Amino acid sequence: MTLETEEDLVGLKIIGRIVANCLQIMGKHIEPGMTTLELDAIGEQYLAEQGAQSAPRLVYKFPGTTCISINNEVAHGVPGPRVIRAGDMVNIDVSAEKDRYFGDTGGSFIVPPENKVKRHLCDSTRRALEAAMLVARAGQPLNGIGRAIEGVASHHKLTIIRNLGSHGVGRALHESPEFIPPYYDPKDKRMLKEGMVITIEPFLSNGATNVDEAKDGWTLFTASKYISAQYEHTMVITKGAPLIMTLADAM
Repeated sequence: MTLETEEDLVGLKIIGRIVANCLQIMGKHIEPGMTTLELDAIGEQYLAEQGAQSAPRLVYKFPGTTCISINNEVAHGVPGPRVIRAGDMVNIDVSAEKDRYFGDTGGSFIVPPENKVKRHLCDSTRRALEAAMLVARAGQPLNGIGRAIEGVASHHKLTIIRNLGSHGVGRALHESPEFIPPYYDPKDKRMLKEGMVITIEPFLSNGATNVDEAKDGWTLFTASKYISAQYEHTMVITKGAPLIMTLADAM
């Protein structure tokens, strides 16, 4: 969507804060021995308390409230009986709707004990998100986002999951621009415009470049020898720094 009114901004901030808080609450409750379904229930309860609906369930009839992916599962993991174990990399993606506005955020959490590979992956993916946001300005080419992500990944000797990208959001979970590549595409001539509402969500890996779909029809995964990390914000494009909608309250 394109931001048009103060009401739009307020609505996006409300749902953005809700999904950001939900992500942080779920992250704080991750413990070895719990199932992904138990973790998902924590998010479900918080969204219900805030009067928000799970966007994947609302839009796609996803069999869960949030997406929880572990280790070589990259995205869209279905909550269920899988037990979270010490040392796992857990990615949580929270998207929800309230009062006709959608917010989308995500983050990766290392269940202690962590190791250098996983810490490097998480820190580098955060840097990729930050670098992409630095070039996300009205009047600038949209492919600058992918160029920034690619530059960080290359510098830190990591790969990009190329068939997962950022996207427009706001009045729907996924809207125009429908796919913002996480790599530089010189043929992409689209421009960022003031008021445009988008996500930026780099997925970096220690070797994988694409995901496949599991037999459940939802979970996206790589070969078992790889892991990945993802961090995501919903933001409004301005002539200066983007306005981040998915900021959590101090906890």
